[in-house]
Amino acid sequence: MNKSPTSLPSFKAANTPAHDEPTSISRPRGTGNPPPHADREEEPMSDALQGVFPVFQTPFDKADSIDFSTLEQELQWLVERGADGVVMAMVSETLRLSSDERDQLAAFTCSTLQGKVPVIISVGAESTHTTVRHARAATRAGATALMAIPPVATRLNDDGMMSYYQAILDASPLPLIIQDASGYIGNAMSLSLQVALLEQYGPERILFKPEANPIGPKLSHLRDATGGRARVFEGSGGLALLDTYPRGIVGTMPGAELIDAQVALWGALKKSDATRAMALSEAIVSLVTLQAHSLDGFLVIEKYLLQKQGIFSNSRLRGPTGFDLDSETQSEVDRRFARLQSLVTTR
Repeated sequence: MNKSPTSLPSFKAANTPAHDEPTSISRPRGTGNPPPHADREEEPMSDALQGVFPVFQTPFDKADSIDFSTLEQELQWLVERGADGVVMAMVSETLRLSSDERDQLAAFTCSTLQGKVPVIISVGAESTHTTVRHARAATRAGATALMAIPPVATRLNDDGMMSYYQAILDASPLPLIIQDASGYIGNAMSLSLQVALLEQYGPERILFKPEANPIGPKLSHLRDATGGRARVFEGSGGLALLDTYPRGIVGTMPGAELIDAQVALWGALKKSDATRAMALSEAIVSLVTLQAHSLDGFLVIEKYLLQKQGIFSNSRLRGPTGFDLDSETQSEVDRRFARLQSLVTTR
C-alpha cells in the first residue's frame, strides 16, 4: 500500500608501468584556487556537496502511481549503503511526471531524508515558468541544492540559456548545478556560457554536471577556463569516473542500483588505491555499457537490478518506453552484476 507524501582543478594522471598495472591516482594542482578535495573550511556548502550522490529511481504501482512506501525504502537503503547525498533527476523519470507529481516527489524526498544527507532536486522544464515553479517548490521543501537541464525541445542560444538559468537563480537562494545532458538528450551548452554563469554568481552558487561527449576533455576545458574554480559532478553512471576523478571532480551522480560498487570505487579513488579502483571501474563499465543505449536503457536495467536486490517489488516504467530487456541481455546483466558484487565484497 502506498504511503502518502508528507507536506511540508589542473592535473596529471599517474604514470603506469609498461605492463599497465596501476600504481596511484593523482589529483589536480589548481592554477588559481585549491583543488576540489583541499581543505574547505571557508566553503561550508562544498562540504555537503561532494562524494557519491546517487539519482534515485521512482517506483510505480500497477496503476502507474508513485509507490511512496517503496520509495522510502529505496531512500533509506541508499543512505545505509553509504550515499553522501541523494538526487532526484532524469532517471527518477521526472520527464514523465506531472508538475504536481514532481513537486510532491521532491517534498517527500526532502522530508524523508531531512537531517540525514543533502538532497539535490532537478527542476529543469520546457518553460521558464514551470522551471521556476519547481525551483520554488524544492526550496520550500528543504532541498540542499537544485539542478537543471535546459529545455530539450527548444534550441536556445547563449542569451536565451543565460536568461533561463538567471530566472532559476533569482527564484531560489540555493546552489544550482548546471546540467548539460546532451550526451543523452537536448543540445550541448557552450563553454563560454558556463564560464559566464560561474563568474557572475561564484562557485558557491554554481556547480556543474557536464555530460556532453567527450566528457573528460570537456570537463578539463571547463576546469581550465575557470582557473580550477568550477566544481563538477560526474554523471555517466560511473563509465567515466576513473577518467574524470583525476581531472578534479567533487563527486559522482550514478544510478541507485549500483550504490555498493560506486561507493567502493569512490573510496578507492580517494585512497589512491589504483589497483582496486581499476578492477571496480572495469566491472562497472562492463555492466553500465549494457544500459547506455538510451535514457530508457538506463532506466529499464536500473529498475531491474533494484528489483533483483529486493528494493523494488517490480521494474515498472511509465510508458511509452524505447527499450526492452530481452532474456539474453538480462542473463548478461545478471552475470556482470554478480561479478561486480563479488569484487565489492573482496578486499
